[in-house]
Amino acid sequence: MSEVRLNVESRTEFGKGAARRTRRAGKIPAVLYGHGSDPKHLSLPAVEFARVIRENGHNAVLELHIGKSDRELVLTKTITTHPLKNYIEHVDLLSIKRGEKVQVDVPIMVNGEAAPGTLLTQELNELTVQADALKIPEQIEVSVDGAEAGTQVHASDLELPGGVDLVSDPELLVVNIVVAPTAEDMESEVDTEGAGVVEDESETAEPESPRESEEG
Repeated sequence: MSEVRLNVESRTEFGKGAARRTRRAGKIPAVLYGHGSDPKHLSLPAVEFARVIRENGHNAVLELHIGKSDRELVLTKTITTHPLKNYIEHVDLLSIKRGEKVQVDVPIMVNGEAAPGTLLTQELNELTVQADALKIPEQIEVSVDGAEAGTQVHASDLELPGGVDLVSDPELLVVNIVVAPTAEDMESEVDTEGAGVVEDESETAEPESPRESEEG
């Protein structure tokens, strides 16, 4: 994965009020960590950063241009979004070096159609791997074309690109293919006893005794 250049600025104001002002200016508060250096407080251009993540994924390698001379190669560590309005509130970045191995989560893409009469479930959406910082795969593909019922694909079965090592548990189930249930199977699983039935009080109430009717 090639680097994406991003022009950013250093931040000198901190706290919630400063963060709000940064966001109102169309920028995202960010902190850069890594390699034993003191954290660097930055502001990222909101529109450009969102576009990079949308087009390249969270594992995009960013070449930050901080001011006129400072250059940093980074990965996105965490992105915090507003729970209701869905805009990016804050970003944590991790400094990396060329040739350095990093541990990242890579999306799993299932391709193909399983055999007729089967039902496929994808049990795992991401795989943790270790790879060269500049050679992180965008996704890891698994083909299920024509796979029969009873087929199971585990993490250890996935074919990884050269230089990429598995970190996730090899026994993790990624894809499970079973016989698709028939309409009869589905009907038999539905418990219809009493479902949607409201009993009429006149039919369920006990008959009134002669003494009770006289007291009324």
